[in-house]
Amino acid sequence: MKQDKDFIFGIRPVLEAINSGKNIDKLMIRKGLKGELYYELMTLVKQFEIPVQIVPNERINRVTPKNHQGLLAFISPIEFQNIEQILPSLYEKGIVPLIVILDKVTDVRNFGAISRTAECAGVDAVIIPDKGSARISADAVKTSAGALHNVPVCRVKSLTKIIRFLQDSGVQIIAATEKASDYYYQVDFTMPTAILMGAEDRGVAIEYLKICDKMVKIPVLGEIESLNVSVAASILIYEAVKQRLNLS
Repeated sequence: MKQDKDFIFGIRPVLEAINSGKNIDKLMIRKGLKGELYYELMTLVKQFEIPVQIVPNERINRVTPKNHQGLLAFISPIEFQNIEQILPSLYEKGIVPLIVILDKVTDVRNFGAISRTAECAGVDAVIIPDKGSARISADAVKTSAGALHNVPVCRVKSLTKIIRFLQDSGVQIIAATEKASDYYYQVDFTMPTAILMGAEDRGVAIEYLKICDKMVKIPVLGEIESLNVSVAASILIYEAVKQRLNLS
């Protein structure tokens, strides 16, 4: 199999990888690629809900100069979980869910750091969209200090649908945003809760702020307007821990 570090290239090797059960993070496909094997591949892509990027050939060449045949598959070092299966299981065990949702956090180091905090704090799942998020690579696992092997990561097509699902399941959505009027320590984290953190450059998207249950902010007293997203996530996650442990 044609494999280099954390990716596989070539149509047949990628087909073999998918059929053998390898965890595919995403596919990078050359624009205009066609053929019988390509259509076989796309059938599997739909079946296993694998994220796809259609890109110019030059984009793939930047990853590998080898004979990739217009197809590159990035291998995930973890197995993605399903929040729709995890949540009922938590309730059955009498666990009050604590979930983290990341809206297009793209920096691998931030994602790894948040995952490490989530694991240390006993977060039950981390939810990410299948497009626009940091790729879960060996570097991400390393940055997380191995936490990504322990905390469930759920990759979803639509954050809107998952937010609605969580709300319908009794989970409050608390979004971190400077647009909030309440500070993070003024809300109740002892309820079933999903903490929604936004992208490094733009924060939580407006479409999600409109449907979240509560918005909170962290006091910022210096000249810089906002905290690093991994630091902000840690503050909110451990406020939940503090309240749940009834610490003063």
